[in-house]
Amino acid sequence: MPVMRWLVPILLLSLAGPLWAEQTVSTKVLDNGLEIVVIEDHRAPVAVNMVWYRAGSADEPPGVSGIAHFTEHLLFKGTESLEAGEFSRTVARNGGSDNAFTSFDYTGYFQRVAADRVELMMQMEADRMVNLRLTEGDILTERGVIIEERNQRTENDPAALMREQMRAALFLNHSYGLPIIGWRHEMEQLDMNDVMSFYRTNYAPNNAIVIVAGDVNPDTVFDMAERHFGTIPANPDIGSRDRPQEPPHNAARRMEYSDVRVAQPYLIRSYLAPERDSGDQREAAALFLLSEILGGSQTSVLSEALQFESQTAVYAGTGYSATSLDDTTFSLIAVPSRDVTLEDIEDQMDKVVQDFMDAGDIDDDQLTRLKRQIRASQIYAQDNVQSVANRYGRALTSGLTVKDVQAWPDILQSITEEEIFAAAERVFNKDRSVTAYLTRHNATSEEVSQ
Repeated sequence: MPVMRWLVPILLLSLAGPLWAEQTVSTKVLDNGLEIVVIEDHRAPVAVNMVWYRAGSADEPPGVSGIAHFTEHLLFKGTESLEAGEFSRTVARNGGSDNAFTSFDYTGYFQRVAADRVELMMQMEADRMVNLRLTEGDILTERGVIIEERNQRTENDPAALMREQMRAALFLNHSYGLPIIGWRHEMEQLDMNDVMSFYRTNYAPNNAIVIVAGDVNPDTVFDMAERHFGTIPANPDIGSRDRPQEPPHNAARRMEYSDVRVAQPYLIRSYLAPERDSGDQREAAALFLLSEILGGSQTSVLSEALQFESQTAVYAGTGYSATSLDDTTFSLIAVPSRDVTLEDIEDQMDKVVQDFMDAGDIDDDQLTRLKRQIRASQIYAQDNVQSVANRYGRALTSGLTVKDVQAWPDILQSITEEEIFAAAERVFNKDRSVTAYLTRHNATSEEVSQ
């Protein structure tokens, strides 16, 4: 027991100091533009192989929303050398697991396997980068799958429908206002030409990043990548990711989404906010800390004031998406207690935030504890090679570099109180926000009978 009492302060001191130990990361760019990132972790004979494409829903042409996600689904169909579904069956037969995901700024594919199976994964990924073969039956079947996915995740969830409408209201011009899964009326029309056009435009080595993390040797991985991806020609038509940008926002927007299925009303206010930029991450780091201070835990400013002191909210929190190619969002969320109206909880939430801003002071001990907790969570996260690979993939497809990723933990530790309040002053402008109420709609007799 005496030993443990000494270990705790030693651990806290180590977390507070400049002892961030990033894994060894090696990079290479092939002649065709393919980027390769190798993250070494030799503690277990496993690895994750990932291919990230700089092609997400925000990169879709107008009128075909959902095509990035649809294409992701269809890449598990056949190629010239693999039958439909054979890719995943091969991964499973070799003791691994695989999946894929689509976001606003990227589409990613991954396999978690024994380290000696990485080359087989690369071979199959290189194959489906250029040799996708689809039938009209594949299109029809998988289109039904994504429409049903929208039914389950969006149409059957009033909160998801509200957030979808809210995002469309926040982004006046940028394609971040479109849902990743797509608008239903456009999804229903997606066809073979739409898929193959998006695939041939975006699935190319000079639009991709291969990330391998785990018990691997960098030179061996580079050689494997050269063998399997190096012969694939670059797409000369891939240029910079120029997207429509937001005009000046000069008016606060408000909306209410009402639905008979709502069990708990609540409100969200989302502001436009700056994202992490390569070589310039300090403001984003300040906003990350601001989000944690205001609403990141049960001891945060909003939680203490609304949940515990006044007991007018059953939940109060914040959300900030720091990693994004273009301007992102900073959100405040409040779920009122019973018999507290949304108008009342909104007023109280605003007062708490304004009092925080007027005070202009963050308790030094609180900020130190928060930074230690962040440092600890970052250290623990390094035990998961897939989590580490995801961190690099999200950053690199959002305009950041390996150096930016490695600098981020120490930047967070160096942010001052003054920087946090300066970032808050910039973001908390209601003219650049949408406030949304989710409310319960009282069913009519006809609706009840249905």
